[in-house]
Amino acid sequence: MRFVIRLTPQSEPFKVPFNHLHYLQGLVYRRIQRTSPDLSLKLHNPKVPKFFTFSLFMAEKRDFLEDKPYFHGYRRGYFYFSTAIPEIAEAFIGGLLQDPEVELWGENFTVEEVKAISEPNKLAGRKMITLSPIAVTTLKPQFGRLKRYDLNPTEPEFYENIRENLIDKYVALYGKVPEEKDVEFKVLLAKPKRLQVKPGVYQRAWHLVFRAMGSEELLRVGYLVGFGEKNSIGFGMVKVDGRNEPKKKRWKGGVNNRKGNFTRSILEQPHSNKIST
Repeated sequence: MRFVIRLTPQSEPFKVPFNHLHYLQGLVYRRIQRTSPDLSLKLHNPKVPKFFTFSLFMAEKRDFLEDKPYFHGYRRGYFYFSTAIPEIAEAFIGGLLQDPEVELWGENFTVEEVKAISEPNKLAGRKMITLSPIAVTTLKPQFGRLKRYDLNPTEPEFYENIRENLIDKYVALYGKVPEEKDVEFKVLLAKPKRLQVKPGVYQRAWHLVFRAMGSEELLRVGYLVGFGEKNSIGFGMVKVDGRNEPKKKRWKGGVNNRKGNFTRSILEQPHSNKIST
């Protein structure tokens, strides 16, 4: 389940700091907590898989300023949200529609609309582009102790860790091992990115353009909940290049468009995954 959330700024231009993922993460959790406190508690449990991801915040028009840690945005801002769990989609999107006034990094926005995006029929062989960079880590010995190391696309372990991570997510989602486990990646373009995930803590990750072949089941898990690690703090979201993604439904924010209409449309869709502790 994938959505694009479009927001109207209170004023123009509006600032968007380069390090803003933790603000969006906070928005996701606050809106989930507003509509489903029990789900919020489950998602704050570090042992519970989150099964959602989101993109970087974008603007319909933007200007980059020399030596500034932000860019100026114009017209509407927007970002994407994706999950394999209808319960999470219902809580987050419902929370946005109930209270469409949003403050992010000191800027005020109003949720103008939310659109649900249909999934591609096929992912294997398609060109994919990251909407937020992919983070992959491993542990390596250093001075007698293990230290976390950020992998990069020149290292074979980068791709093996992504594949193993996809298998783990699939098993956690569906309670079984996928029939096909092979996934191969061909990177067409790679660009490093260093983002702050919380004050004083940074993650090195990679914006990629790539093609992936192999298990359609595993690739779909990556499409829905993110490739690589740290998906629930905004890493690893991708889009399929070269297609105009059809919109299934749209919802407007405000008092006349409360959670109920969205909830009914979500429950009508054939999904059965649930979050459990």
